[in-house]
Formats: sequence, structure tokens, C-alpha cells
Amino acid sequence: MDDVNTTNPNHDDNVVGKKRRKGIYILPNMFTLAALFGGFYAIVMAINGRFDMAAVGIFCAMVLDSLDGRVARMTNTQSAFGEQMDSLSDMVSFGAAPALIAYVWALKGLGRWGWIAAFVYCACAALRLARFNVNTAVVDKRYFQGLPSPAAAALVAGFIWVMTDLGLEGAQWAWPMFVVSLYSGLTMVTNVPFYSFKDIQMKRSVPFVVIVLIAIGIAVINIDPPIVMFALFVIYGLSGYALYFWRKAKGIPTSVISTSTDEPDERGLHK
Repeated sequence: MDDVNTTNPNHDDNVVGKKRRKGIYILPNMFTLAALFGGFYAIVMAINGRFDMAAVGIFCAMVLDSLDGRVARMTNTQSAFGEQMDSLSDMVSFGAAPALIAYVWALKGLGRWGWIAAFVYCACAALRLARFNVNTAVVDKRYFQGLPSPAAAALVAGFIWVMTDLGLEGAQWAWPMFVVSLYSGLTMVTNVPFYSFKDIQMKRSVPFVVIVLIAIGIAVINIDPPIVMFALFVIYGLSGYALYFWRKAKGIPTSVISTSTDEPDERGLHK
């Protein structure tokens, strides 16, 4: 009589062939989706003529965008999916949304010059995000290569927020909006170094006076949020050029590229 095989012949194959399904981490991607909603909300508000709420939507997206990466690192839930999702969200919230809001608020009154300025800003945001993804491993973590897209969006949205809060019409400020859009967009694709604040450790203990200064800062912002927030980002938007020329005067290398790469397609981005 033949021996009887008491094991399932397909069992081993099922175990070997069975692959673990890759899931998506919920917590960090919830912040990313919320940031994306902020950008979408800003566009809808601009279409409805609520430019103050459109600006608020951009600033809310900034806060949420700053949290998703930190949450992912703190909970050890980083993923390639999250990185791609974050880039796409940034393109909407800090690329397309500010350009469309600026165009609807003021730039459309300039005809072709208006939509050219809006497109230049949008295109520069896309180039900035693409370069950031390519150069992540070679850029000094303490600095951004060019103005980060959330700060550029804050300049555009902040300008609109201040003017709207003062009761001024966009048509009267079309050319200043043109200048702000071009400055924000083109600064994103420069090699000017901007401090990233990434070397600040949130888990490290700080003196009591730091907490007092943070409380004072929050109080100052609440005095007049549009003007104070816009002023802060104007200072930050100019700080990169100040740092660039200071380094140049001191003979310190101005490039924030910390290493090199052998890839010819990437090497041109480091100049």
C-alpha cells in the first residue's frame, strides 16, 4: 500500500507565495490630506470671492504640512507613499492654489501679463518640489535650496490677506501682486540658502525663558494676524539673500549641497 501524505501539498506553496499586503499609514497621511483640503478650500473660496478665507486656507495648509512629516518620524510611519502624497499635496496647496488665488484676485486685470505671472509662480513651485525630491540626500539639512514652497505661498497669500483685511480691491494692486508672484516663484528655483529650522530638536529641554518668548510671540501674532504673519514671511523671504551675500562676503561657500553625485541628470541641479 502506498504511503499516505498527511500534509497539504499546496500548503508550502501557499505560504511562500502569499505576500503581505502593503498598507498605508493613516496618521501622517491624514495630516497630508488635511493640508490638501486646505489648498482646495482656498481655491473654492477664491472662486466665491472670499479672498480672506482663501488666504487662511493656505496658512492652515502650511501648519498641517509641517506636521505630517514630524508625525511620521515620531511614530516611525515614514513611507514612500507618504513622500509622494506629500509632494502632490504641496503642489496643489502651495503651487496651484496661490497662483489661482492671485490671478482671480488681481492678476486677471493685467491680461496676458497676469496669467504669465501666475503660470511662472506655478511652474517654479513644480520645479522647486521636483528638485527637492531629487536633491534630498545631498542638501545640507540645515538649509533649503531656494525659498521653500510653503513660504512662497505665504508671501502670495499673506499679501492678499493684508490687502483684503484693509478693504482694498485687488484691481488696484495688480502690479504689486505681479511683483510678489514673480519674486516668490523665481526665488523658489534659486540656489539661495534659507534656514530650514530642521536642526531644532523638539524633544530637547529648553530654558523657561524660551516658553515665555513663544507665549509673547503668539500674543503678538494675535494683535493683527494678517500683517504680523505677512511681515514674518517677508523677513524670511529676504533672509536667504542676506545669508547668501553674508557668506559671499566672508568667503564661505554659498552652496547648500553637502555631497556630490555621479548622475549627470542631477549634477546640473547642484550648480
